[in-house]
Amino acid sequence: MAKGARSASEIDKLLKFIKDSGVEIVDLRFTDIPGQWQHFSILPGQLTADSFDEGVGFDGSSIRGFQAIQESDMVLIPDATEYFIDPFTAHKTINIICDVKDPITGEPYRRDPRYIAHKAEAYVKSTGLADAAFFGPEAEFFIFDNVRFSQTMNSGFYEVDSDEGIWNSASNDKKNLGYRPRSKEGYFPVAPVDSLQDIRSEMVLTMKRVGIDVEVHHHEVATAGQAEIDMRFNTLTRMADSLMTYKYITKNVAAKHGKSVTFMPKPLFGDNGSGMHVHQSLWKAGKPLFYGNGYANLSEMALYYIGGLLKHAAALCAITNPTTNSYHRLVPGFEAPVNLAYSQRNRSASVRIPMYSKSPKAKRIEFRVPDPSTNPYLAFPALLMAGIDGIINKIDPGEPLDKDIYDLSPEELRNVPSTPGSLEEALKALERDHEFLLRGDVFSEDLINTWIKYKMASEVKQVALRPHPYEFMLYYDI
Repeated sequence: MAKGARSASEIDKLLKFIKDSGVEIVDLRFTDIPGQWQHFSILPGQLTADSFDEGVGFDGSSIRGFQAIQESDMVLIPDATEYFIDPFTAHKTINIICDVKDPITGEPYRRDPRYIAHKAEAYVKSTGLADAAFFGPEAEFFIFDNVRFSQTMNSGFYEVDSDEGIWNSASNDKKNLGYRPRSKEGYFPVAPVDSLQDIRSEMVLTMKRVGIDVEVHHHEVATAGQAEIDMRFNTLTRMADSLMTYKYITKNVAAKHGKSVTFMPKPLFGDNGSGMHVHQSLWKAGKPLFYGNGYANLSEMALYYIGGLLKHAAALCAITNPTTNSYHRLVPGFEAPVNLAYSQRNRSASVRIPMYSKSPKAKRIEFRVPDPSTNPYLAFPALLMAGIDGIINKIDPGEPLDKDIYDLSPEELRNVPSTPGSLEEALKALERDHEFLLRGDVFSEDLINTWIKYKMASEVKQVALRPHPYEFMLYYDI
């Protein structure tokens, strides 16, 4: 994945690369409001230097959260610094990440999630507080061997299956050797219990080929193929680009092997869900700003940043934990950080200060609440804006909590605030508390209202309308 500015030289470099590499198809990619990649393809000859200014037209009316039918025309502006050769296509294809522009005004499209990321980075520089915001997400996911689900007027079901699943110990059709991780015991066993080393390695090596810097991969705590691959930190927009590519690669490598990847936060009952801890730090003039002589060697700025995250956590959840399924993970007892506190090393706190290294450059804070169902172009800016609000308003995060939160007495827990219990609750919190997102015109009232209305109408209300399978277990004979 190329790096650099969208200058004439970068455009020339990309066009030359396309010609010299024998590219047959140019795939243009952008992100919808919920956070899924959308794309269409053109022939190389249709991509010219003018395309990077005038754009390539498409119909935006069918894209979730975008335009109405009467104002559907939109254009994509390819980013000449963000591209990679697709590892999975039969015909040599280059994937180019794009921004969205309104063809009438000529301005960036106000609901393009990537535009929010650009504005967040520009805002931080404009404050003079920092000139770079670094993010490092730890996205977890499940690798399943079979997935079935359906919802009709008179039926509804889901079923996931995995060769690693402990429930399969005596029931699958294959010869059974008994090497499967037990529930909540998937963390770090070697093969043959960890049967997915090779597929994770292929995912990592594919990421490396397209320019993503990966630090580690491993089996996660849950049974049935839970995995984690960690990328090296990067600047906000670049990391959001990388996370979209990460999801694309993991899903396609799995599909190549007849398996399926899901980033649903809680696909299994009774086992750990998938989170996405997000490491964050601010820098200026090449120097880290979160290192200091305070608690856990944090600077005053870092503590205020934590204060902002904790103050706005309920509203942030509407963006960082944006699905109804997210709140099946955010419950006590499964290592999910539902209690809003900060601590060094303590993984039961929602904000952790990693202590692996004493280097000032390694000093960062880790917000453990988010999950990988989020749109990174919205989540990373929202976290940054909450942290900046904490710095500007000098929000005191209170005293650290260095105990195991889950061992606290009910009396002690009453003093520790917690995350919302549902997506609806989080969306209502965002409706009440979003002024901090509007600073510098990073988020807009239009985008926030669009997000809340879409989530309420398309997800919260739709789930509420449908009987749950477990309700039949509870109530059929009532």
